[in-house]
Amino acid sequence: MRRRAKDERGAALLTVLLLVAVMAVIAATALDRLTLATRIAGSAATVDQGRAFAFAAEQIALRRVADLVGRDPAKLTLAGNWLGRDFTLPLPGGEGRAKLTDANNCFNLNSLVAETVPGRFSQRSGSMRQFGELMTLLGIEPGQAQAIAGAAADWIDSDSNEGPLGAEDNAYRGMQGAYLPANRKMADVSELRAVRGVTPKIYARLKPWICVLPVTDPVKLNVNTLAPEQAPLVAMLVPGEIGVAKARAVLAARPAGGYGSSVRFWEAGPFEGRKPPTDVAEQAGVNSRWLTLMTNVTMGDGFLTAVSLIDANGGAPSAGVTPPVIVRRDWGESD
Repeated sequence: MRRRAKDERGAALLTVLLLVAVMAVIAATALDRLTLATRIAGSAATVDQGRAFAFAAEQIALRRVADLVGRDPAKLTLAGNWLGRDFTLPLPGGEGRAKLTDANNCFNLNSLVAETVPGRFSQRSGSMRQFGELMTLLGIEPGQAQAIAGAAADWIDSDSNEGPLGAEDNAYRGMQGAYLPANRKMADVSELRAVRGVTPKIYARLKPWICVLPVTDPVKLNVNTLAPEQAPLVAMLVPGEIGVAKARAVLAARPAGGYGSSVRFWEAGPFEGRKPPTDVAEQAGVNSRWLTLMTNVTMGDGFLTAVSLIDANGGAPSAGVTPPVIVRRDWGESD
């Protein structure tokens, strides 16, 4: 009887120890999940707060753009030291930085097509030549550049007929991980990586020079905000006729108040009175419809980036008629 009682006490002790161990595991798991949930909730609150600050920065930027447009709706210059300048935004518990850049001064990939009727796109040969010229000026082999320009136009246009040096469905079906061209406007410059002939090296070289705007109008630069280092964008307008050196010289010799018109720009000394066709000449404009706002918000260990596209015309045909508006917003830096 004594031996049986001792055995029962041992079994009871073992049971208690087992229960304690199970309860400890459950408690540790519950505590770990509670900690994780707390962190997730804190991160979500930080992100929400960061986005609210980014929205506030947009409103400040819209007021700033409205002031810039109000000075002279017909011309936008570097006056006021606004281009590419970091504006610090003091925030409770953190810091914000905002920077405005001119989104006109790039090659808009969507300009490779013209919207003939709503939702229908056809290739624009002039823009294709300019894109090919830009790539050549950046050191890409001419034949390869023309092939990429043709394939990019085929990627966007609405039909399935291959243009000269282009690529449509059959070209992509035969690739590893087959896919089809979009046949619509590009939404982001990263789409160019899917176009036939665009290698990672070529994409990296082109990325600082290209953009995607929500319109298919021909590229229209602002020669009053272009930096001399961006001279290839001017040289591409008239393929084979204007060297980068001359374009750089004209930008470097820009008057303090900017060029008053595209005519004045083309009459500048280094161009020696060169008069390109009217439609091409007007691509060297003196105003900017599109501006980009990049906002970086830091709160504790959290970091948030917002890239907002501003229509300075507010959707109107010309500046100064309606207030500027945000037309697109991307969270996080692009690849």
